[in-house]
Amino acid sequence: MNSADTDRAASRPVAPPAYSRAHRGAAARRGGDDGARRAFAELLALADVSVDGERPWDIQVHHPDTAARVLAQGSLGLGEAYMDGWWDCARLDEFFRRVLGAHLDEKVGTTSLMVQSLRARLFNLQNLRRAWHVGQTHYDLGNDFFEAMLDPHMAYTCGYWASAGSLEEAQRAKLDLVCRKLELRPGMRLLDIGCGWGSLMKFAATHYGVQCVGLTISREQAEFGRARCAGLPVEFRLADYREFRPAEGEHFDRSASLGMFEHVGHKNHPAYFDAVRRCLPDDDPQALFLLHTIGKNLRRMPTDPWIDRYIFPNGDLPTLGQITDAAEDRFIIEDVHNFGADYDRTLMAWHARFETAWPRFAERYGERFHRMWRYYLLACAGTFRARTTQLWQIVMSPTGTPGGYRRPLI
Repeated sequence: MNSADTDRAASRPVAPPAYSRAHRGAAARRGGDDGARRAFAELLALADVSVDGERPWDIQVHHPDTAARVLAQGSLGLGEAYMDGWWDCARLDEFFRRVLGAHLDEKVGTTSLMVQSLRARLFNLQNLRRAWHVGQTHYDLGNDFFEAMLDPHMAYTCGYWASAGSLEEAQRAKLDLVCRKLELRPGMRLLDIGCGWGSLMKFAATHYGVQCVGLTISREQAEFGRARCAGLPVEFRLADYREFRPAEGEHFDRSASLGMFEHVGHKNHPAYFDAVRRCLPDDDPQALFLLHTIGKNLRRMPTDPWIDRYIFPNGDLPTLGQITDAAEDRFIIEDVHNFGADYDRTLMAWHARFETAWPRFAERYGERFHRMWRYYLLACAGTFRARTTQLWQIVMSPTGTPGGYRRPLI
């Protein structure tokens, strides 16, 4: 299957488990709390979603306690019940687009959200001791797994779909857009904070003639990235941004950070921007930093409890206001570009590739992981489709670009 075929396959319904719908529906009706079931159905109806309906975004309930579990535990209960096979939906992405568009996430499971919010306020969930946990939990799942899901660039961030027809084209367009926004030229040195498998560094070194240093907290990413970038002026360093200091005589003309700021946490935003600032020269008025990050609309919304437990431990999406607050006195914000709707298409393309490749990984990870990963990709696609989360590219300069910064034609 080529990349265009894979992208088109993203819209196909997810196949239900092998056992029959009638058998599962009968089992779900034999027990459970009738009041909870009614309340659950009435709540979903606000989003035009039916229980055991026939439309692709309707849910099929297989366990009698599903409604009570979701009403009590909210997002965490919904996700765990799906992982356990208690319910199914042919189009999870559309289910979540409707649920989030109707703000149902704010009406159930408030206890788990309150606990998550309290944790974030009382503790620094992204401190140095915890920082390496996400690398071990998420990014070290296996390079072959991510290679099967992602495009040939190994870019695990939002693609740019303005004129792209496939995932590979969208990722190439995104990488080129970043390089053009940074005004890269041959001989420059680029620092990539949270470099992943080196997609930006490899592209920038190959097409723009720059030397690159990348920071990562994933050992598997660093090893795999070094092999991918062999022969290029690209260096991977296993380091947390807070501990990184340029070596004696080392300088960087530009810096970028793609898809890493979501793991920083609002308590660490000032330290993060301090780290970026000390890596750029004080005497170069042309120095630039590009931040590419997912963001949320409202400060008061804590990290989703299910995402925190199963996908990105200790993650914390920023708001645009939190970013500008932390950048104050450290950077001049030159340009803000929101193309969050493109993350919907990116996630759907990843999902199609994941499902195509799944038979290779089924024995290694098991069906519960299969359902977990499917839920993650499609739920996130729904959030971007509902516009409850955004994707920003923000260009900053240490002291202000003389004459003003001009965003390249996009």
